[in-house]
Amino acid sequence: MTTKDKWGQNIQLWQLTDPPSIPDAIKALADGVIPRGVLRFASASARGSTLAGDYAPVEGMLTWLNDVNRLDVWDGAAWTAVSTGQSTWKTITPESPWTQNGNSNGTFQYRLLNISGEESLQLRGALARSSYPTSPASSYVVNNTALPTAVRPSTLRTVLIPCSDTNSDRIALKLDVRTDGYLEVFGFSSSVKPPWIGFNGVTVSL
Repeated sequence: MTTKDKWGQNIQLWQLTDPPSIPDAIKALADGVIPRGVLRFASASARGSTLAGDYAPVEGMLTWLNDVNRLDVWDGAAWTAVSTGQSTWKTITPESPWTQNGNSNGTFQYRLLNISGEESLQLRGALARSSYPTSPASSYVVNNTALPTAVRPSTLRTVLIPCSDTNSDRIALKLDVRTDGYLEVFGFSSSVKPPWIGFNGVTVSL
């Protein structure tokens, strides 16, 4: 008869008194250890199709999703993000005529964060602009290429961002983080033509 491991994890171990069977001994160990390790899947859909029926997730199970580089834990009812792998800063290419490092505030960048189980998009840096039309548009999309799907919010997120008070009646503008991955800044006018706009400290929930 198999016996439980000494760490209280209910892993069944083959004993010398059990009938000789290397396959059964390996299966008992694998069935106990694999669900308690970090299971790797290509995506959430691949995980869902695999962990079903007799192999349904159990409370405390951890999985890693390769497509979004994320560690999840099964809390008994749903998968909850534990951490996010894509925490490194990545540069955003600005849409012309915007340029990088406005007001010496650094390169316009983003990263994916996980804050208490909530995935979030964080921005930093600033953009500069040397000139505007006499009557500028009320809003401008400032990124040349859409942000990746993994950092796009499920609904529109609207926040304030700072801008220069030079050539501007305002010191703050409205930023829309759109669901299509584009960042649109509102508030420009004939009296609002700031030479730089900033993004340091901007964080929105996804």
